[in-house]
Amino acid sequence: MKFPVFDINSSEAFEQITLKIYRYQLEKNPVYRQYCNLIKKSDVSILEEIPFLPIEFFKSHEVKSNTQSPEITFTSSGTTSSIVSKHHVTDLNVYNQSLDQSFKTTYGAIKDYVILALLPHYLDRTGSSLVYMAQGWINDSNHPKSGFYLNNIEALAQVLKSFENSNQKVILIGVTFALLQLAEEYAMPLKNVIIIETGGMKGMRKEIVKPELHHILKTAFPQASIQSEYGMTELLSQAYASDGINFTTPNWMKVSTRDTNDPLSGIAYGKTGGLNIIDLANYNSCPFIATQDLGKSFENGSFQVLGRFDHSDIRGCNLMAVD
Repeated sequence: MKFPVFDINSSEAFEQITLKIYRYQLEKNPVYRQYCNLIKKSDVSILEEIPFLPIEFFKSHEVKSNTQSPEITFTSSGTTSSIVSKHHVTDLNVYNQSLDQSFKTTYGAIKDYVILALLPHYLDRTGSSLVYMAQGWINDSNHPKSGFYLNNIEALAQVLKSFENSNQKVILIGVTFALLQLAEEYAMPLKNVIIIETGGMKGMRKEIVKPELHHILKTAFPQASIQSEYGMTELLSQAYASDGINFTTPNWMKVSTRDTNDPLSGIAYGKTGGLNIIDLANYNSCPFIATQDLGKSFENGSFQVLGRFDHSDIRGCNLMAVD
């Protein structure tokens, strides 16, 4: 079954189905309804007035718009003293379709790729949406060398080197600190390789800004394409940046910016503010999320991520902060 949100093909269709899902959320999602009532935004008629639920509610409440039991619960990583976010997913088919369609739109047929995942520490815990995504890619690629490479950087380097003289397309998805280790110890051309960094220093190394990270990776792997992925526990969709900086969204996702001093007010394109996300694949939880990320949104639908609010938690997949 194909879900209607994945058939959106125009801004008019996006607004129409978004307003319909907004009304559905008011009816079926008690957490979102109570929040909208509290801020007196329970009767809006245009897209720009839809309120965004602060992402912190995923730590303190069960955010769902139905009474079904979750098929899986994704959790954010955190320190032993921190409260993690929980995203209760009641229909995995929706998430799987979001993953499949986004990959196909961005990269083409997954069977054309070897998928290598460099995600140390993420398999050590349950509930990682990043691991779920990577595992799905690995399964769908159906290549014997696709797989996870945890702390065995040397084995990963050997696999990458084995493709140097072939035309095999390879995607290496990894967290920042592990990709930096690979770059420092095993620099090589990496022809036909796309490196997708997902952020994430996880306290393993000193934080660096994204341009510096990409400079290091491009220097170590001069023939590779250095790209970025933007996703989080509380979302069921991802955005990708083919240049590593400017993210584009699938047709059922939209990113805007809000005033950092007045969280209920939007700001103009190109101005720095808090990122608000509409992810219509989230209609069984909450599609309207006010994140703790800082960035810019642009009229063409793209956006940039510049850092995080000063007092927000440091996540396992935290984004690099601005100097």
